[in-house]
Amino acid sequence: MRTYFTARGDEGQTDQLGKTRLSKSHPRIRAVGAIDEASAALGAARAQINLPEFHELIKAIQMDLSRIMTQVSLETPDPDKFPDLKPERLAWLEGKISHYGDPLEKHDNFILPGENLASAALGMARSIIRRAERETVALHEKGLLTSENALPYLNRLSSLCFVLELATAENPPLEGN
Repeated sequence: MRTYFTARGDEGQTDQLGKTRLSKSHPRIRAVGAIDEASAALGAARAQINLPEFHELIKAIQMDLSRIMTQVSLETPDPDKFPDLKPERLAWLEGKISHYGDPLEKHDNFILPGENLASAALGMARSIIRRAERETVALHEKGLLTSENALPYLNRLSSLCFVLELATAENPPLEGN
């Protein structure tokens, strides 16, 4: 029988990529947790949208978030074993923002999430990504962030989610699978 728990975290400590254990309230663990939640929220959004183009886009983003979680987890940089997210990924996100955002109507008012399941899920993912960004900023401010591209990526990603939220609200995709 497989065991899916170790009980090593019962006292409020967890492992990081390095030699030491940290409190589960440590800024590094808070940032990793928020990025993990962002990936899960994007997965929930992906499950609401029956468009292969969006599925592939969101899966690619989730893979990038996995790489960022690794970077955020590192006690000390190890670029050979754990390379940082490439700067080209930022340009890729910016291209996707333009691709999906340019055709949209200009919005001058506050947008209420929830026009449909897809837009609501993307709105939730956007707000969680913003929290992940704040937690990662806190890590950076303490001098503990080894990635040069994590913060700009999270910032662009929340913008992309906003654009996708608007796009799915204006033109609802086929929902469900």
